[in-house]
Amino acid sequence: MKIAVVGTGYVGLVTGTCFAEVGIEVTCIDIDEKKIEGLKEGIMPIYEPGLETMVTKNYEKGRLNFSTNLAESIQDCEAAFIAVGTPPGEDGSADLQYVLAVATEIGKNMSDYMVVVTKSTVPVGTAQKVKGAVQAALDSRGSTLEFDIASNPEFLKEGAAIQDFLKPDRIVVGVESDRAEGTMKKLYKPFLLNGHPTIFMDVPSAEMTKYAANSMLATKISFMNDIANLCEIMGANVNMVRKGIGSDNRIGNKFIYPGVGYGGSCFPKDVKALIKTAEENGYSMSVLKAVEDVNERQKSVMVDKIESHFGKDLAGLTFAVWGLSFKPKTDDMREAPSIVIINSLLEAGAKVKAYDPIAMEEARHDLKDTITYSKDGYDALIDADALLLVTEWPEFRIPNFEVMERLMNQKVVFDGRNIYDKGELTSLGFDYYGIGI
Repeated sequence: MKIAVVGTGYVGLVTGTCFAEVGIEVTCIDIDEKKIEGLKEGIMPIYEPGLETMVTKNYEKGRLNFSTNLAESIQDCEAAFIAVGTPPGEDGSADLQYVLAVATEIGKNMSDYMVVVTKSTVPVGTAQKVKGAVQAALDSRGSTLEFDIASNPEFLKEGAAIQDFLKPDRIVVGVESDRAEGTMKKLYKPFLLNGHPTIFMDVPSAEMTKYAANSMLATKISFMNDIANLCEIMGANVNMVRKGIGSDNRIGNKFIYPGVGYGGSCFPKDVKALIKTAEENGYSMSVLKAVEDVNERQKSVMVDKIESHFGKDLAGLTFAVWGLSFKPKTDDMREAPSIVIINSLLEAGAKVKAYDPIAMEEARHDLKDTITYSKDGYDALIDADALLLVTEWPEFRIPNFEVMERLMNQKVVFDGRNIYDKGELTSLGFDYYGIGI
């Protein structure tokens, strides 16, 4: 079976590589010549554990190819996946220009029946727009070729995307015809054989499923952050509360960890897009608006704690920041809380020294040279007046507190992920500030 995947960003590259891993012939297409040539040489445009090895192996075996030529690459393909970006506009709506541009190019160049699959996260109704764009292109060339559309949303967690794709907890596919369903079943046959649940549904429901899933997870995070803030006011311990509610299987223990807010490429964008979609259809998503408001406020909670301890004028103080990416095991800086926190510190006159195991080069795009990038976590602590734990990378979990004490000017820790034991740190003479404890 032969397919094309248009777009070699996070979703497209992982999708194409994992399909190649199960024996499908895949061509990943991108207009960025430098990126395509780099991929042929094993240079990854993103960081994802295990991806580089898998790309290299499948490229060498000839199952995974890279090209800038869409017209040539889609020939003889049974399916073409659209996995290009859908960046949010100023009003929060998803920008579909790249998706529809690809659909038009497919319509201009396809030579046989195929299923055109939207893999990008897109609002409900986008697949019909894709269908219209493909059909318009076919009409312009006087072609009567048949095609189908499908929606196949991704549910990949950055840092665990390979495992999520190869061993998914569910595969959601929206189709309009039995023929399209047959093609998609053939494509996902290796996963069906392994017993992974594949749920076929209508196209609008598949499109909505992606937004609903991410919005629900974002809601759990913001809800727990709201509870954490109330816990501090009331003298409760959010860690105990989390354990108490997480044992209820109706709630579960995932995504109820308080922190400094969610970020990344999915939750912020998808929540905004769903709110906007509702507004365009005359409905207000009151809960999601609150989720968004809580998350934006939460990114400032750590700065509020810092100013409460040191005062609002932070001139002359140096802060060590551990973790820059929005979550561990990724270099993704999109909507990262660290950016809001660091910029607030700089505006208050402070100096910042930061360390992240993976994301420092990516962070330079946002933070430029306004901060010092340290060679490791302890290097960042030298002469620091406080440590800010922002991203819970595993290597930060059990630091040497005696070494920290010798390196720092002042023994103050702001734990944005509640990974340290307050009692242990206070017994060592540290001032400790967590979230909701």
